[in-house]
Amino acid sequence: MTRIISGVAGSLKLASPAKSTRPTSDRVRESIFSRIDARGIVEGAAALDLYAGTGALGLEALSRGAISAVLVESNRQAAAVCEVNCKKVDKNLFAEGVDVRIKVVIQPVNTFLTTGEAAPTFDLVFIDPPYDVTNDEVTENLQNLLGWLKSDATIILERSSRTEVPTLPTGLVLDETKSYGDTAVYWLNLG
Repeated sequence: MTRIISGVAGSLKLASPAKSTRPTSDRVRESIFSRIDARGIVEGAAALDLYAGTGALGLEALSRGAISAVLVESNRQAAAVCEVNCKKVDKNLFAEGVDVRIKVVIQPVNTFLTTGEAAPTFDLVFIDPPYDVTNDEVTENLQNLLGWLKSDATIILERSSRTEVPTLPTGLVLDETKSYGDTAVYWLNLG
């Protein structure tokens, strides 16, 4: 069961598509958000959740104080679940007097990042691709993401701990790495 861990919508259960996603575990999400909270970067943030799956990362950010979230997912079944979860979280936040903007985009990540005109929009980006996505694709997505980032943006990239560290494009620096069993989390900043 996937749920919102903390914040205004804390403990809210989220729907999850059967076998089409690999949601970030509560343990890993709690650790990520503990670090985000300690760094003071979620309050008022515009979040982007790439390879959104259930939308749990972007929706957790909204529950903890982000003002907007864009969830990008190419799998139609998973995107439909994102829509359901967005409505649940939005309804919960609205009932508590919190007004947020949530959008689900149904298209491949690279298409989203290369279609239209990039503008410095996002403060906080989550990238949690399926483990079978290659590091070359991750590096390409990171390169295409650069134009969408505000100057103080934080990018949180999840990969299999058995996968090598992806090559970072010029303009991004590795700030921190943390491993949680099968999952490695990379904290990236503009630099």
